[in-house]
Parts: sequence; C-alpha cells; structure tokens
Amino acid sequence: MKATGIVRRIDDLGRVVIPKEIRRTMRIREGDPLEIFTNAEGEVIFKKYSPVGDITDLANQYAEVLAKVGGCPAAICDRDHVIAVSGMQKKEVLERRVSSSLEDVIETRRPLVYASLEDKRINPIEGIDKYAIACAPIVAQGDVNGAVVMLSGNGTEYATPEQTALVRAAAMYFSKQMEE
Repeated sequence: MKATGIVRRIDDLGRVVIPKEIRRTMRIREGDPLEIFTNAEGEVIFKKYSPVGDITDLANQYAEVLAKVGGCPAAICDRDHVIAVSGMQKKEVLERRVSSSLEDVIETRRPLVYASLEDKRINPIEGIDKYAIACAPIVAQGDVNGAVVMLSGNGTEYATPEQTALVRAAAMYFSKQMEE
C-alpha cells in the first residue's frame, strides 16, 4: 500500500471525499462501485469493483475459444484492465490498462469493427502493439462493464463477418452471465 500524504475528515453523514487527483489516477468516475475491505490493523481499503472480475475463470476459457475459432488473439476487459487473453503472451497483457480509445468505444455502447481502411483503428491495450479488429461492449443491467476484443495478428488485418459475430455473441454472453 502506498501513502499519499492526503488526509480527509469524515463528515456528519459518514462521508469522506476521495481527492480528484486520486480519482483521476485510479480512473474512478462518478457512480463507479467501490468495494470496502477492512483488516485486523484497522485499515479501511476501497477497491474499484468489477463485475467482470467475478467471472475471470469463465472469461479465460472463453478467450481461448475465441482465439481458436476466430483465428486471432482475443482479450476480455473490464472497464480498466485486461482480465483474460488468449493467442498472445498472457504475462505481457494481463492486468494492463485499457487505452483511452477503448474506454471511449466502451462508453458509446456500440461495437467497433475494423473491416476496411475507412474504419477507425484503435489500440485497445496500453503498451501492446496490436489494434482492435472487432470490439463489443459488455452491458449488463444498463451498466457498461467491459468489452470483448479481437486483436490484429496471425496475418489478420481486418475483421471478418464471422469474427465480428463472435465478438458480439461473446459480449452478449457475458452480459447475460452478469445479470444472473
């Protein structure tokens, strides 16, 4: 745990303000759910809650199937990080932050397809030199929770209709899993 040197008082309603600098650094937005943990030393820890993180094992299996059937690398992300990947080095990609470009796509709640030079091309994962050929947001109970992404690689330059359908189906599947 890293000390910030910032001290805040609890108000009469039991609230504490998380400073803007920390919210920006940790990508905490208004309305984001936070999990609260305590330990024996009296520490209270706030952690961003990710409903996609609850299905990590399932996401890992699904990413493997997507990569095999789709013929290119696949990643499943929550709103902030990659939680599952297949078709490329997992150690290099897991837990990496999603790019601001992917955040923008997720927020639009619409799929992104790179099928020709006229389409928008984005790099979805910070520090990884691959672009998204197909991406679909995971929306459950009205909330955007993450995305399913197929990446360039293995000779894949553009998304095929089949790859696009696979990504959309995967996003719908995860949406249903989170609603149950």
